[in-house]
Amino acid sequence: MTDFSLILASASPRRRELLALTGLPFTVDAPDVNETCTLAPRDAVMELSRRKALAAAELHPGCVILAADTLVAVDDAALGKPQDEADAFRMLKMLSGRWHQVHTGVSVIAPDGACYTEADTTDVHFENMTDEAIRRYIATGEPMDKAGAYAVQGVAGLWIDQLRGSHTNVIGLPMALTRSLLERCGVL
Repeated sequence: MTDFSLILASASPRRRELLALTGLPFTVDAPDVNETCTLAPRDAVMELSRRKALAAAELHPGCVILAADTLVAVDDAALGKPQDEADAFRMLKMLSGRWHQVHTGVSVIAPDGACYTEADTTDVHFENMTDEAIRRYIATGEPMDKAGAYAVQGVAGLWIDQLRGSHTNVIGLPMALTRSLLERCGVL
């Protein structure tokens, strides 16, 4: 496909940066959707990315729509974005010294309305963080708008000693999965 308009249905600057690496021209339009979901984390990210994609498709018929949603999970319990510093501390304390999963659901809607949704999961291990290290990290402000209260590409990378799976998945847009879904729509 050579003639298409690609809409990124996400306000995430990290997703915008990753999608820009493809060299594809795109526009950002992130419609508000209800993000309440009681499904297990992997199913929830697929459902939420689909909701975002469908909402954007209503606003941009005939365009290719790309949407994503990311959750961090410990023992299959979802950790979204922290509500405040105390919540960020709680999450980081939970992640310290253990493995957890990062799930990202990606949905792509083709110009004909066909919707493709899949999810990627990456296992991430944090080294032990002292309470003081957690407080210093929170003071940077970085954790406050991130699922699980951390950014692998930021200061938190100092404590991430192992990662099994897609690094870009942990940032918020698994590039191999995104490429595959865009190929199914004839974009790449």
